Amino acid sequence: MVVHEWWGLNDNIRAATERLAGEGYVALAVDLYGGKVATTPDSATALMRAAGGNVEGNRANLSAAIDYLRAEGAKKVGTIGWCFGGRWSLQAGLVGGPRVQAVVMYYGSPITDPAQLQALQAPLLGLFGSQDQGIPIDSVKAMAAALDKLGKNETVQFFAAGHGF
Repeated sequence: MVVHEWWGLNDNIRAATERLAGEGYVALAVDLYGGKVATTPDSATALMRAAGGNVEGNRANLSAAIDYLRAEGAKKVGTIGWCFGGRWSLQAGLVGGPRVQAVVMYYGSPITDPAQLQALQAPLLGLFGSQDQGIPIDSVKAMAAALDKLGKNETVQFFAAGHGF
C-alpha cells in the first residue's frame, strides 16, 4: 500500500505505485484527500489539515485498503509513505494490526505515545533526514525509544539530508 505525500495522489505517487507493481507486488495507492491534488504549498497545507481532521475516516480508508489488497491475493501487506504519507503509513500499521507485515515511513511525523504504538505488530523502517527542519530528531528518537521499550521491531536511520530527500 502506497500512501501519498502532502501533494495528494498525483502522477509521482502513481508512478511509484506502478514501479512497485512492475516488481511483482500487488500495489495500491490510497487517496486520503478524496480525489483532490495540491498544486501549491498553500493548497497542500489546506488538504493536509483537512485530512488531519478526519483521522477516523482515513484510518477506515487504510483498513479497507488492507482488506482490498488481501482480497486481491496479497499474502502479506506492507505500507510505504513519504512525509504526510509516512505518518499515515505508520497509521496503517497501527490500524492493520496482524494484517500488516511491514511499515516504511520516509520522514513522516513520528508518533511517540506508547499507548498508540502498542498496536503495531509489523516491523517498522523509518528513514529520516538529520537536517530536517520540520521533524525534530528528538521526536524521532522518542518514537524509536518507545517502540524499543514496547519490544517492537524497529529500525530508524538518519541520513545527512533535509526533508524530502
